[in-house]
Amino acid sequence: MASVQVTGSSFGTRSVPSFDGLHRSTVRFSSAVPTRVGISQRSYKGLVVKAATVVAPKYTSIKPLGDRVLVKIKTAEEKTGGGILLPTTAQTKPHSGEVVAIGEGRTVGKTKVDISIQTGAQVVYSKYAGTEVEFSGSNHLILKEDDIVGLLDTDDIKDLKPLNDRVLIKVAEAETKTAGGLLLTEAAKEKPSIGTVVAVGPGPLDEEGKRKPLTVATGNTVLYSKYAGNEFKGADGSDYITLRASDVMAVLS
Repeated sequence: MASVQVTGSSFGTRSVPSFDGLHRSTVRFSSAVPTRVGISQRSYKGLVVKAATVVAPKYTSIKPLGDRVLVKIKTAEEKTGGGILLPTTAQTKPHSGEVVAIGEGRTVGKTKVDISIQTGAQVVYSKYAGTEVEFSGSNHLILKEDDIVGLLDTDDIKDLKPLNDRVLIKVAEAETKTAGGLLLTEAAKEKPSIGTVVAVGPGPLDEEGKRKPLTVATGNTVLYSKYAGNEFKGADGSDYITLRASDVMAVLS
């Protein structure tokens, strides 16, 4: 029986038994990288595939339900800052867009809570959130309000206004030398999990539908979970990360 070749970032070379009737056969999985299974977003980026659901032209509107919102996805940049055209494979998929419709909200305990985002708002959302749909010739995303990281009215992530329990952190620069004074190469520099809080959200809702203030504040230097959140590059080249307050492990002083 012929073997089937499948490649993926999380598979190594191994034999997996399968059965064709009563005859045992083997399906082989191969890859150029060692076997490693992880649970972080960074370890399976290459395996995430999203195909947009096409909405037929006979439907003229989409009305989100509950605490969901409809976002028109921002078009990917086709040129670099210097005006060089980017091939499709090199274009960074955007994680931002414009809210074009909202649901009626949700009930928390006995309290009816409206969606805090208005149509027309420019938002940034979590990388793997929602369901993508193609509607009226444009790509849209239907997602929960809680999957929206924050509001962004400019093109610079440092101006983000986090929502709910999200915080925006400016990542500290990686150490360039060892304790003994040796210069580190880019590949050898350990990615820091320390940064300064730039902005915080209003806090999550409690059982009565009221906001609970976050325990971290703007200006705090914090230690956060290494594999949490969504990473962004600022206009000045600085690294930023947005994550939930629960992913902040400690305040440093």
